[in-house]
Amino acid sequence: MKTINKYKTLAIANESFSKAEYEKALRNYALVLKDYPNTQEAYNGAILSEMAMSGEDGAEALFDYYVVLQEENKEEADIIISEILESMDGTLEQLGQLFSEPLKQRLEFEDGILYHEFKALVEQEGDFKRIFENIMFSTRVIISEKEDFIDFLKNLVSHDFKEMALTYLESALAVYPNNDDLRSLVKQLAQGGAVEN
Repeated sequence: MKTINKYKTLAIANESFSKAEYEKALRNYALVLKDYPNTQEAYNGAILSEMAMSGEDGAEALFDYYVVLQEENKEEADIIISEILESMDGTLEQLGQLFSEPLKQRLEFEDGILYHEFKALVEQEGDFKRIFENIMFSTRVIISEKEDFIDFLKNLVSHDFKEMALTYLESALAVYPNNDDLRSLVKQLAQGGAVEN
């Protein structure tokens, strides 16, 4: 026999997480899982609560992202967050390397164009979309600074490369969870709005 109201308990758990009451959130997610073991939202919430309790900064940002995604499509949000959580260790490691490896060392391993060179081309030609489409099939844009990465994401979003931007954002939020620019981009992407520069 089910002893709890699933939706009410999930709402309490989510509210607790939002208030940074992670232990309370975890208890409520666990109550849902006890009676409804296949509830993906409770499972994801429990993992995020555990991460937050362990001091993982990315947990709060992922939870915020989860809430934004749920407003659009609840089932899809569950799937996306599950996939992010499953691949998180590798993602964190790769993104950490992206911004910490010396640029020269990275250039030895990959052919590409530096972001400032790419920007100079765009300024010269005045057409980000065309230049990016030409480059993305033949080479890579190499970014070594966080500010350039955020600028690149803004350009992707404002030039209708939204799926690609979202893929980068999912990973970037795990590494830079408290970055206001990234959070703002996620909200704008979810709302389908234009990007503010």
